[in-house]
Amino acid sequence: MDTTSFRKKAVSVDSVEAVPPAVTPPPASNGETSFSKKPSLRVPKARKRDIPQGIWTKCPKCATMIYDKELDENLKVCPKCQHHFPIGSRERLNALVETCSFEEMDAGMTSVDVLQFTGVAAYTAKLAEYQSLTGLKDAVITGIGKIGDHRVALGVMDFAFLGGSMGSVVGEKLTRLIEAGTDRGLPVLIFSTSGGARMYEGMFSLMQMAKTCGALAYHARQKLPYISILTHPTYAGVMASYASVGDLILAEPAALIGFAGPRVIRDTTQAELPPGFQTAEFLLDHGLIDAIVPRKEMKSRLKLYLDFMMEGQRAIAKAS
Repeated sequence: MDTTSFRKKAVSVDSVEAVPPAVTPPPASNGETSFSKKPSLRVPKARKRDIPQGIWTKCPKCATMIYDKELDENLKVCPKCQHHFPIGSRERLNALVETCSFEEMDAGMTSVDVLQFTGVAAYTAKLAEYQSLTGLKDAVITGIGKIGDHRVALGVMDFAFLGGSMGSVVGEKLTRLIEAGTDRGLPVLIFSTSGGARMYEGMFSLMQMAKTCGALAYHARQKLPYISILTHPTYAGVMASYASVGDLILAEPAALIGFAGPRVIRDTTQAELPPGFQTAEFLLDHGLIDAIVPRKEMKSRLKLYLDFMMEGQRAIAKAS
């Protein structure tokens, strides 16, 4: 037997068996392979619905979505949890005074950059920006109006204008308002909301604290009432002057009121502050304000208070 031919055959057989045949899947009808893709286990994300701005507002306290028209009709108070949203000075005036009874005073008075203040932005640029945004000349509107049967000297601050800061114009307009009330024998009502004195005017803004309080002292000598209404927030130089010297001091629910902020007080005293510190409810419990009045009840309550506080003036008028 020829062993050479046997070895050749054996070698050829081994070489064939050592290389496995290639496996090619049959093509699918659409031209793709017949192997299916691994299913995805990822949960599809729900698409967020775009909510147009200017139609709905989310309450920061109870997270309820409120139709803006309903919120405006409710004087910017949440109908579910009674959270008080910020409200503009014009809106507040319209909710308080009788129709067409308000006569604005010093409407064209504007601030002047006496110190030539320059920082991140110039004071004049800031004034122009906020005048354009708010439609106001400064952070307060003053005038003579009628609440119920009572004519009153009324001032309403607006936090939207430079944080309701008190500069020379705010102090001058309030002083003129108080003096007009004194001359005409009218009660004075001031709605305060402010972060304090206006830093752009330096010492000139601090001088307004003494000026407004001086005018109120003359007003008190005439036995005329002054009602101070504190809204969220009322701080620093405003709270340290005319806002805290009212014959009657009212506040809106949950309004933050104080001289310095809680963080500053905590860092200075190195002590834990009590719960609810500087809220209107805390101040009422400690005798620093006289009453908390919800915004929707403000007009009716002011009528009641004015009826009582002006009784003496009516008696003097009858006697004379």
